[in-house]
Amino acid sequence: MPSIWSVLALFALTSSAAADDSLVPRRLKPIPFIESAVHSLLTEFVHYPAYQGPTGTATAATKSTPTVSATPTPASYWLEQVKHQGISAFNPDKGYQVFRNVKDFGAKGDGVTDDTAAINLAVSSGNRCAPGSCQSTTITPAIVYFPAGTYLISSSIIDYYYTQIIGNPNSLPVLKATPGFTGFGLIDGDQYQPGGVLAYGATNVFYRQIRNLIFDLTSIPSSSTATGVHWPTSQATSLQNVIFKMSDAPGTQHTGLFIESGSGGFMTDIIFYGGLQGALFANQQFTMRNMTFYNAVTAMNIVFDWGWTFKSIAINNCSVGVDMSSGGPTAQSVGSVTFIDSSITNTPIGFKTAHDATSQPPTAGSLILENVQLSNVPVAVQGPGGTTNLAGTTSTTTVAGYGQGHSYTPNGPINFQGTITPFSRPGSLVSGGKFYERSKPQYATTPVSQFSSTRSGGAKGDGATDDTAALQRIILFAAFTGKVVFFDAGTYKVTRTLYIPQNSKLVGESYSVIMSSGNFFANINFPQPVVRVGLPGESGTIEWSDMIVSTQGAQAGAILIEWNLASDGTPSGMWDVHTRIGGFEGSNLQVPQCPTTPTVSTPPAPVKSSCIAAYLSMHVTKTASNLYLENVWLWTADHDLDDPSSTQITVYTGRGLYIESLAGTIWLVGTAVEHHSKYQYQLANTKNVFMGQIQTETAYYQPNPNATVPFPAVAALNDPTFTAPPGNATGNATVNSADGWGLRVLNSQSILVYGAGLYSFFDNYSTMCSNAGGGETCQTAIFDLEGSLRNVDVYNLNTIGATSMINRNGVSLASYADNINVFPDTIALFRND
Repeated sequence: MPSIWSVLALFALTSSAAADDSLVPRRLKPIPFIESAVHSLLTEFVHYPAYQGPTGTATAATKSTPTVSATPTPASYWLEQVKHQGISAFNPDKGYQVFRNVKDFGAKGDGVTDDTAAINLAVSSGNRCAPGSCQSTTITPAIVYFPAGTYLISSSIIDYYYTQIIGNPNSLPVLKATPGFTGFGLIDGDQYQPGGVLAYGATNVFYRQIRNLIFDLTSIPSSSTATGVHWPTSQATSLQNVIFKMSDAPGTQHTGLFIESGSGGFMTDIIFYGGLQGALFANQQFTMRNMTFYNAVTAMNIVFDWGWTFKSIAINNCSVGVDMSSGGPTAQSVGSVTFIDSSITNTPIGFKTAHDATSQPPTAGSLILENVQLSNVPVAVQGPGGTTNLAGTTSTTTVAGYGQGHSYTPNGPINFQGTITPFSRPGSLVSGGKFYERSKPQYATTPVSQFSSTRSGGAKGDGATDDTAALQRIILFAAFTGKVVFFDAGTYKVTRTLYIPQNSKLVGESYSVIMSSGNFFANINFPQPVVRVGLPGESGTIEWSDMIVSTQGAQAGAILIEWNLASDGTPSGMWDVHTRIGGFEGSNLQVPQCPTTPTVSTPPAPVKSSCIAAYLSMHVTKTASNLYLENVWLWTADHDLDDPSSTQITVYTGRGLYIESLAGTIWLVGTAVEHHSKYQYQLANTKNVFMGQIQTETAYYQPNPNATVPFPAVAALNDPTFTAPPGNATGNATVNSADGWGLRVLNSQSILVYGAGLYSFFDNYSTMCSNAGGGETCQTAIFDLEGSLRNVDVYNLNTIGATSMINRNGVSLASYADNINVFPDTIALFRND
């Protein structure tokens, strides 16, 4: 058995790369005071990763709680019935199987047969990217499908890279552990290897899902440290519509969800019954929505984070709702938590924290509550030593607003702890007293006859054939006839703009890819959209899910997604739709074509034109409105996913997400934008935007070249010009004043940010500038406010590598040095006016 520290060391690791080690991105390294704080907890949790079987013989007992069981006569589901002809375009094995029904591999699902081997065979077959032998790949995607049934397992199902595990939503399949179950999780999402190292670097685990399953641990004795799902993970990943059933007998040691590392991430629609802890979290950042807990000792135990946003959480009959006190008041390891539109019922302590006026680090334990209903919660927020930071009630009440941490309104810092005035919410963003939310449509009741397959319609998806005409024909016909376009797995090359009209519904299979190619998208002075959603002035509704838009080779004029559609009534939506620019097989933007050049000064050396890969990732235009984005990652690759060493690359993309909608009404839920030249998020002349735990990274190559190269500023796009103010905005002449902005807001109103992580780790591929205690010298500033602004408000702003945390019209409002946290720098509350 590995040592205690080696097994769980990743609790305290971050995504900073070690100095002078530029080959592996985001190399994890410990932060000493976090390491010390988390180490003290290891003896409590070491038994979970090392779980080798039950302790005790008693079968788990459960209280009388709402029960969930499979439907006796399961309804059919289109994904099970549709013809599966998806391919992996760039896999040398042309017979590679993407869709796998576990019953085709021998699983019975009868609740009697041990299905462990059959399910693991379904996951692993086809020379896939196995834990311990492969870091990442894009050429072996898979959907592992579970029809309705109860699948008995005696050891962990080992998840592989780029896998979607999906059950029948009409009758949730049950993964049921045997009494003698062994392993770290009924599903182990990142298997520990000899020496206590995770198989996949957790901050580089992308493109995977689990949805529509029940995880049943109740046959495992309650005294056993058993886990439902082990899920260290990062961007473009999700859990949706899953249920954890655990023991709630006295002394239970069960845990539903265990996350001890990564850079997440998103999950929604989850129910936890019982457990010592419904979920244990230690990850950089996450957005979690619509999660319900019953009868756990602690609903959620947060051991380590930078920023976490919870929405629509319901905690019932627990001892503690959220424990974020890890490390105690002298060495807190939880950075910040934003908790909104939620309820806590019959729970003695709502939040347990280690934060007070003198706790360390000063801004650690930052907490925001907004619109939280309490019913029989005597202590709403408990401080160190059992003190009461916020009293609760034995009756019912609603916490309109509460916060602890540092505030700027707009001047500061002020170290505050107490009730606050909540943000003013525009009515257009609210439904039923909460911010609007909508889960990804799965078309559970839609008959298979209502799906139109792209490959059956004549598209090839082979990454070589020009599929533009075939796809356009299929999309237009489906919209006219009310059908759902099913993009069979594959890479669909397009050489002209693909138009998606109102009334369209598109769903991918294992992240189907639309990939632009050719001269039409190559002119930096005449940019063209790859996918155009609606025309200017067009109104209606569109649903789009589980796909990727990419480019191939030099595409300096490619706007990957242009959204023009104005939606009436029900908002349009994108769920699990991502852009991926470079760093994958077939992109012609990999290590051989686009290596890093940190020792070559650029300029005077020219940028490699063949690596100018996109103009703009996503443009929400002036005519667009009423748009809901959930779990959307707009990524310019910093490394090659199909390189065995995950070697870094240099690929240039001009802009990230640009929103200039005049009518606004836009929700960004669990979105991230990374490695674009001029900015990651820019909002100009817009209004009424909800942003929940946004996350950015500045391009690793900057300032070599800086953000003015190779894309010239375009005034019509409100591009930043990066003119350094006299004396530098921070008075620090050693930092860069021309790195891309993380977030830029111009002439806008009612921009409400509920958690943000704006990160700048590198200076020309060196992390010396972001190392702890290094002075945050990667770039001058990272969050820019300009022009006429009203109600631009932020909860829990976390920045890394930036000397100035917030700039207004070129003047720094907040210095990192005043807001030190566990690794980022944090402002719990910012109001522009």
